[in-house]
Amino acid sequence: MKLTARQTSTKTLADLYRSIDRKHCVTITFVDEAGETTIRTIEPYDIRTTKSGSIRVHAMCRLRADARSFDVARIVSYTCHRIGFVLDRPEATTPAGRVIVVRSTGQLVARELGRDYLPTRRITRNQTSLAA
Repeated sequence: MKLTARQTSTKTLADLYRSIDRKHCVTITFVDEAGETTIRTIEPYDIRTTKSGSIRVHAMCRLRADARSFDVARIVSYTCHRIGFVLDRPEATTPAGRVIVVRSTGQLVARELGRDYLPTRRITRNQTSLAA
């Protein structure tokens, strides 16, 4: 078990990225918003930064069998396992709710570059306030 207070956040993120690359589970101890300590075994698939600057791990939670997000700053300790993933990750969808089908390398690269910039709602031509 690694205590996050005894190491840098870079080391914690490196371990989480390694578990994503190897598709290995991680057991985390974290403090939720209510202040309760919870232990979960997760299957991380993405790490992102929010608009407020906090870093969140997106993972499949084995307790809930559903996709969850965990704030890295709230993780108290973690253990990286050699156990492989067993839960199916939700399919990536467009804002309209359609499943994204990737048929070429170019489409995959475009999807990866654009995934953080998908609009959360449909934008029409007359919405000039949203123009960059």
